[in-house]
Amino acid sequence: MSEVKVNKISPRSGTTVTLGDSGDTFTIPSGATITNNGTAAGFGATGAASWDTTVKTSGFTAVSGVGYFVNTTAGAISVNLPAGTAGAVVAIKDYANTFDTNAVTLVQNGSDKIGGSTVNAILSTEGVAVTLVYVDATKGWLVTDDGLQSSVPQPTYVTATGGTITTSGNFKIHTFTGPGTFCVSCAGNALGSTLVDYMVGAGGGGGGWCIGGGGGAGGVRASSGTASGCYSAGPIAACVSALPVSVQGYSIVVGAGGGGATGAPIPTNAISGSGSTFSSITSAGGGFGATWGRSGQSGGSGGGAGGWTSNPDTPGGSAGSGNTPPVSPSQGNPGGLNSINTQNSNGAGGGGATASGANSTSNPARTHIALGGSGNTTAISGTPATYGTGGNGQGDAAPTPAPAAENSSGGGTGAGQSTGANGGSGIVIIRYKFQ
Repeated sequence: MSEVKVNKISPRSGTTVTLGDSGDTFTIPSGATITNNGTAAGFGATGAASWDTTVKTSGFTAVSGVGYFVNTTAGAISVNLPAGTAGAVVAIKDYANTFDTNAVTLVQNGSDKIGGSTVNAILSTEGVAVTLVYVDATKGWLVTDDGLQSSVPQPTYVTATGGTITTSGNFKIHTFTGPGTFCVSCAGNALGSTLVDYMVGAGGGGGGWCIGGGGGAGGVRASSGTASGCYSAGPIAACVSALPVSVQGYSIVVGAGGGGATGAPIPTNAISGSGSTFSSITSAGGGFGATWGRSGQSGGSGGGAGGWTSNPDTPGGSAGSGNTPPVSPSQGNPGGLNSINTQNSNGAGGGGATASGANSTSNPARTHIALGGSGNTTAISGTPATYGTGGNGQGDAAPTPAPAAENSSGGGTGAGQSTGANGGSGIVIIRYKFQ
């Protein structure tokens, strides 16, 4: 390899110097600098700036060919433009999105114009980036590129507080076991998340007294889970859409379970459960289970009929209807009925989220149990494995029943000769993608 060392290469007068032939490669070694004091043609970089990543926080004089990130958080800043020579370029970017509060003033160099004007230019748009090229004495510095950071949107996600918050992978789950507020501080965007999945379970109805029917489960409504990661929400939510949210507080109501029926001093009816609410979604409380000889109450799921009707002229106790008031898909099922009409019949089961309660049966031993309708199973983090199960109906030899679990939306079990069981309180679950 030969080497030529010279200080200057000059063409003959009126000619053009050509370096190499087509297909040749010229290598500029590391650390070398090429300075252009004339006009660069055919290189494709005219008007481009190399960005200095040292953020400017006070006034300075710009150098041609350089772009600057300028932070005006502490106050307004002046940038002195370099002397105007054709092809000179300067670029400025709002580093902290504060130009709308503290502007940048572009100060002319002598008589050099900016956009044909002899007045200094002001950059006062939040997030703006501009590139200016000096053209000539008539127009001076002209803007060739202008844009906002919002032109390259970034994903934003739903951000909220309220309830007991847990995390599962990229999702947050807010569990409300009592009243509260779901406070949304960011509604997200389409590149991140804008929807929340939900499960809203109401309070279950109380169980009936003395051969009592089971209380109906609280109504259960849920979205399918596809908006926040395709979790299994159970059969009640196969095609239900998630909800959009906005920046506001959403009041959460969690319904109480209904009290069981008593027999002293006279037989009473049990109490239906109370409804639960999130945003536009309301689930109805479960209907109470009937005391002997009476009919179950309608509700999210219906209460079961009582055992042995006291009036032989009636065909038996009626079941409480489910999905009352009606919504689609259904929030619950009817309780069981009693068509046996004998003292040996037990109370019927309360309706559940996914099935009706069992009907009363002939029960000479008075120990039979009519099962409440099945609940919904779920793989939603933070929820019971099964919720919204109807209360069982019982014969009069059955023991005193235990109350339904809190926050299960379960119906209370009917009693043998004792007080009916209380229904379980409701629950509200909200889930969304947060990263």
